[in-house]
Amino acid sequence: MKQYNQIKAKHPTAMLLFRVGDFYETFGEDAVKASKILGIILTKRKNGTAAHIELAGFPHHSLQTYLPKLVRAGERVAICDQLEDPKMTKKIVKRGVTEVVTPGVAMNDQVLEHNKNNFLASVFLGKKEHGVAFLDISTGEFLVAQGDTEYLDKLLQGFEPSEVLYARQQDQKFKEIFGERFYSFRQEDWIFTEDFGRESLNKHFQTKNLKGFGVEELSAGIIAAGSILQYISEAQHKDLGHISKISRIEEDKYVWLDRFTTRNLELINSPHENGATLLSVLDQTITPMGGRMMKRWMVLPLKDLKTIEARQQAVKALIENEEVSFELNQRLSNIYDLERLASKIAVGKVNPKEVNQLKGTLLELKPIQNLLKSTQAKALLSIVDRINPCEQLIALITEQLHDDAAIQVGKGKVIADGFDEELDELRKLSNSGRTFLEELQQRESERTGIPSLKVAFNNVFGYYLEVRNTHKDKVPEDWIRKQTLVSAERYITEELKEYEQKILGAEEKIDLIERRLFSELVLAMADYIHPIQFNAFLIGQLDCFLSFSTVAKQNQYNMPELNDGVAIDIKEGRHPVIEKQMGIGEDYIPNDVFLDNDTQQIIMITGPNMSGKSAILRQTALISLMAQMGSFVPAASAKLGIVDKVFTRVGASDNISSGESTFMVEMNETASILNNLSRRSLVLLDEIGRGTSTYDGISIAWAIAEYIHQHPKAHCKTLFATHYHELNEMTNKFPRIKNYTVSVKEVGTKILFLRKLIEGGSEHSFGIHVAKLAGMPNPVVERATKMLKELETSNRGSEKEKVKAAGDADDMQLSFFQLDDPVLESIRDEVTNMDIDTLTPVEALFKLNEIKKMVGGK
Repeated sequence: MKQYNQIKAKHPTAMLLFRVGDFYETFGEDAVKASKILGIILTKRKNGTAAHIELAGFPHHSLQTYLPKLVRAGERVAICDQLEDPKMTKKIVKRGVTEVVTPGVAMNDQVLEHNKNNFLASVFLGKKEHGVAFLDISTGEFLVAQGDTEYLDKLLQGFEPSEVLYARQQDQKFKEIFGERFYSFRQEDWIFTEDFGRESLNKHFQTKNLKGFGVEELSAGIIAAGSILQYISEAQHKDLGHISKISRIEEDKYVWLDRFTTRNLELINSPHENGATLLSVLDQTITPMGGRMMKRWMVLPLKDLKTIEARQQAVKALIENEEVSFELNQRLSNIYDLERLASKIAVGKVNPKEVNQLKGTLLELKPIQNLLKSTQAKALLSIVDRINPCEQLIALITEQLHDDAAIQVGKGKVIADGFDEELDELRKLSNSGRTFLEELQQRESERTGIPSLKVAFNNVFGYYLEVRNTHKDKVPEDWIRKQTLVSAERYITEELKEYEQKILGAEEKIDLIERRLFSELVLAMADYIHPIQFNAFLIGQLDCFLSFSTVAKQNQYNMPELNDGVAIDIKEGRHPVIEKQMGIGEDYIPNDVFLDNDTQQIIMITGPNMSGKSAILRQTALISLMAQMGSFVPAASAKLGIVDKVFTRVGASDNISSGESTFMVEMNETASILNNLSRRSLVLLDEIGRGTSTYDGISIAWAIAEYIHQHPKAHCKTLFATHYHELNEMTNKFPRIKNYTVSVKEVGTKILFLRKLIEGGSEHSFGIHVAKLAGMPNPVVERATKMLKELETSNRGSEKEKVKAAGDADDMQLSFFQLDDPVLESIRDEVTNMDIDTLTPVEALFKLNEIKKMVGGK
């Protein structure tokens, strides 16, 4: 326990798995947590004093079963192993932590999702610039970026790290910005310095400076990256040859998608249970590398026209060559996770079966090269030419490794026959020994006349002869009895013991030789890590192109035409996710959308609830983003200017934990949009202002639309869905604002949603009709209908004129006393007729009290 406490003191925040003989044990609080998470029995034992300590453990060979459960439960786990053979010491066995596994530092296949990165992130909050770094130790991807907190927030949302590191002294600041959204760990402050970061990175990459990686100037990013290297070093990960480069996430190369937009457009996650996402529609990748790359492409759409067009051409080539696509699909199905196999080789954790999987994957590369050369498509040929078939590595593995190697050394044959003479001889001896045992059993059975005699083996006695009690009297005198059972007896002979030593000695030597030879093979394979990783990158690209082509064929997508202009011209556009969710026999109603900066900059979309306003907003953004990923799009045709930022304000969600109401969240998101507009931005605003009173909402929505229209630099394209029909008046005052509505057809008392976008405004919301469809009780629906008629009769007449008048006013201010409310009108009359000069202070208080009562005060 003294030894345990010394080791635990070095890893106070981790759950310590302490190897004792054949078990991993946990003690104290760790044991209590482990028993709950793993469902194992919690016991107590004396710890050398009068006190007791809790204890829970599991067999050491079950580590790969239990470790993932602990990590998925958010535990940091320190694995403490025996560092020497207990047979070789008479003292307490030397022990030490050999690995620390955390949610962000895991190589275990049971912890990792095969088509999803497992990023460890680090955030450094500087005075001016902030830095962020991402490392996936399982693939070797190391990325760094620098910018404001909004940019960091966007990247963290898109990359979804399993764990985030930050400096201890920045605890409060980190939580103010990012809240409790991430599993995080605080590191010591001295780690977060520029000198330490540069030194760590240069030492790891064996460079003098970081200019070759293009990150030399990213001081804050370098600090974050250095802290990651320190963290994985403390986690006992020393062999990191697969982390061979660090790349900058270049903000200018990708479309700006803030975290609200990524969430609102449901690109990779849906807030709704079983909700479909754009990723679920577009991702038909076959390989793990393709799956991870597809997600990256989705959160980082491109802005460079040439790169986008190259992707489009690759997709087009695969659509046009169906036979090539079919065979490529078959070939990719045989490919394992090259990136993670390379990482396992680097850290020495690859097993023989995985090495054969690597060989099988590499054998597919040459046929893939030959297959794609036949297409003569430039976009595909540029990939083909860079694939490295790694023929020398294939030859190395074929020569040394058995074709059907066991999953680990000691569990069966691993090294190929004919590779090592001594190993071959020992195998012959082992096999002949087994033959000898069979012959001995037959010979002794005939000599003694015991037909049921059998030779067997256990760990206590080794090999023995077992005789049933019915034949006990036939046992020769030279046999030595070792054990008596209820129905049989067990014996040994000198001859049997002699051969046992030969056989067991041979098997032990075989085990040692195979272990050594396999370690040498893994060491030799480490020289091929970089070409394996680059092949993984190229295969990932091919997989994404194939996925795009498959989805395009299945769903009748067409190739969009991208250009350097700013207009968006979509003909018969559809929502890629909604159309996949529709029932059999239902057709998605397509719509045309045209937006530019000079003639039709802002489209005001009015129309009833459930008519499809939000779908039209979202599909416009999704079509633009799909195009800039390189995908074909769900439209008859699309001519699209490159978009540099997509902003959305859709839906309402409270942030109660931070004390923010629905309306406050809405205003925060809208403010973020208005402060970051650019000429090429696409803005989607859905029901702005609905979180407050009607007139407040109308005023805010009007002011926002006017601000976007009148912006001096950025006449950005905007789709504005609203229930405030008063905003239809804006088209008369502002030349680039146009009114559209989603049409409906009234048949008697029923409403048919036609879901077609047509020019012109709408006067009705049909909210009561939707309430009826939702199953609202009839008395409520009837009362609501009656109230609506009364309110429309009293208010509608003058409402539009007053909003229009307000819009014509220079200051755009809606007067308090222009509102059509009988109570407010009576208050206005009361105040207007009041003679302030003759009022005493007490009378003024009485008057104020009367007014308070009129508005419902007490």
